Amino acid sequence: MFLKNTWYVAARSDEIGASLKPMTILGEKIVFYRQENGDPVALEDACPHRKLPLSMGRLEGDLVVCGYHGLTFDCTGSCVASPTQKRIPSPARVRSYPVAERWGLIWIWMGDVEKADPATIFTIENADNPSWGLTRGGTLACTCNYLYLTDNLLDPSHVAWVHVTSFAAKGTEDTPLQITMKDDGVTVWRWMKDREVPPYYAPLVKFKGNCDRLQHYEVRYPGIGVNMSIYTPAGQGGDINNLPPDAYIMVSYHFMTPIDETHTQYIWMQQRNTDPHDAKVSEQISAGAKMAFEEDRVVLEAVQLGMDNKITPHLDLELDAGALRFRRGLQTLIERENAAPAAAK
Repeated sequence: MFLKNTWYVAARSDEIGASLKPMTILGEKIVFYRQENGDPVALEDACPHRKLPLSMGRLEGDLVVCGYHGLTFDCTGSCVASPTQKRIPSPARVRSYPVAERWGLIWIWMGDVEKADPATIFTIENADNPSWGLTRGGTLACTCNYLYLTDNLLDPSHVAWVHVTSFAAKGTEDTPLQITMKDDGVTVWRWMKDREVPPYYAPLVKFKGNCDRLQHYEVRYPGIGVNMSIYTPAGQGGDINNLPPDAYIMVSYHFMTPIDETHTQYIWMQQRNTDPHDAKVSEQISAGAKMAFEEDRVVLEAVQLGMDNKITPHLDLELDAGALRFRRGLQTLIERENAAPAAAK
């Protein structure tokens, strides 16, 4: 089951254009396109006549024409033409989904239309700050449930074994974790003092020698991850609100949109507080992140298979505490959402 009354990332902005693009989100078939004025549109991808996908039809201006008998729909989902008969059938309409464009991403609201408020779309801090660099990241198709991805993004410990050549360093396997609960999600974090800078970050930080390192692993309901890595010279870390001038900060944003119960679209991007216009640095960061996230994908797809075919029960470790709290919090929101329509009757 999925949380419906929330915004999900459907695609990157450059993936939606003046053509019909079919996608599946939360198990629902949807067709996307842009109107001639550039506004994105999302419609149910099924003509009401015989449910042929509208994405198999064609786009004429701002209208979608079914490829079976020409029923034609506008951006609201209303049928505006029925070439085979004089009268447009009253049931001839398809669902239209609220969509918005923010931060180079197309967002879609899957729940009650009247509750869709673009002002509640997730905010990317420093998106317009000229002193921060942005790496556009990438997209992964993951054959696993999105909650295995949120589990992973609330587990700093896994880097010691999964990301040996990139994010791992001394302290990532056994430094105690702290957990912070909020209404909108869960954060797992820890400062590791006087450690070597891990290989991925070593060419990026602006100081020499050992570091104090913050691992901040946060996931907002239902599936937006915010990973913040902060590096200061050894002895100068520990207070996120009082960082030295040469502190290195990288923030990774992870947008996990369920395709269905066993498939997830995973889009990410990264910000840094240095080298805002250095394309080489951006390429280096992007390549390293893609390699690490591919390592995650391989592991989590195997986890999905293992959990689907387990012979004996699985167990939870102490390091799973943040992920389990996140799952319980999300389940509460889903149950509350599903109970609301029944209570209104």
